[in-house]
Amino acid sequence: MKKLIISASILAFGLISAQEKPETEAPKVTFSGYAEIFYAYDFNQPDNHVRQPFLYTYNRHNEFNLNLGLVKANYSSENIRANLALMAGTYAQDNLSAEQDALKLINEANIGFKISKTKNIWIDAGIMPSHIGWESAIGKDNLTLTRSLAAENSPYFETGAKISYTSDNGKLFLSGLVLNGWQRIARVEGNQTLAFGHQLAYRFSDNFSLNSSSYIGNDQPAEDKKMRYFHDLYTQFNLGEKWSGIAGFDIGAQQSAKGSEQYHVWYTPNLLLRYAITDRTKIAGRAEYFNDEKGVVIGTNTPNGFRTFGYSLNVDHEIHKNLLLRTEARGFSSKDAIFMKDNMAKSDNFFITTSLSAWF
Repeated sequence: MKKLIISASILAFGLISAQEKPETEAPKVTFSGYAEIFYAYDFNQPDNHVRQPFLYTYNRHNEFNLNLGLVKANYSSENIRANLALMAGTYAQDNLSAEQDALKLINEANIGFKISKTKNIWIDAGIMPSHIGWESAIGKDNLTLTRSLAAENSPYFETGAKISYTSDNGKLFLSGLVLNGWQRIARVEGNQTLAFGHQLAYRFSDNFSLNSSSYIGNDQPAEDKKMRYFHDLYTQFNLGEKWSGIAGFDIGAQQSAKGSEQYHVWYTPNLLLRYAITDRTKIAGRAEYFNDEKGVVIGTNTPNGFRTFGYSLNVDHEIHKNLLLRTEARGFSSKDAIFMKDNMAKSDNFFITTSLSAWF
């Protein structure tokens, strides 16, 4: 009887210990894919089928093409995470044209590890999605079919290291970054200046969040060093069950010359609204303005530089849960005649884009 009691006690202690022992996340590997085919018709009809030098997505005229094809592997455990994603398409061709050939197909390649046992604090390093902006390269995740002028002319990706903290309730996210440069994998030849950034995001409720991101760095060789300062601010909001939107404002300043105390400034306000007609059909619109008078990021060689108003309207229909059809009409109107049609400069541009995207 005594042995039975002792055995029962040991068994009970073992059960209690097992219940008190914290559960650990089992390591797992997941695979995903994304593809987006598009057709765009530009009424200015460029002969070479490349639409505009300041656009880096859906930038082909009158041809069916692949904007982005992506395959991704993700590893995650309690203390380690890693991503490797390879890509093809006109997005990769246009955004990574300055990179070495071996790097042009890499969308993501990063490793992270958790440095705190009690808090959600991580260090990640490698090629990562940009910490700047409210739009990403994955089309289905954005309110509008095409990307805003703000997104097209700020980083889609970055290379470096970051430390990040997420609060226990998931409302606060804070990170600090050290980067190779302004949308760079390989450093600019002759450049010895690392870049820095931050991101602060706070979700006040399920219907309202605010994001602040910055960049500080020089993206020129040492003999032509020009410091660049950039800030991205946006809010995401829901207005009832049908309406959602984004309001954003980006502003940047860069030295006019090496060692100068004068800066050239550019800025861009944006407003995007989407209305859900049904769970599977939505419409969205965008109004934007981009002012880069001195041609820091968009050069025009015209008296007023790039001072352009943009507007768009798109209709989206989810054919299946992982198949999305989108159509968008979009126009630009510029202060100067910066668009070409029939070898003549004009101040406006109008185009229609359709895309079909699928994912798993």
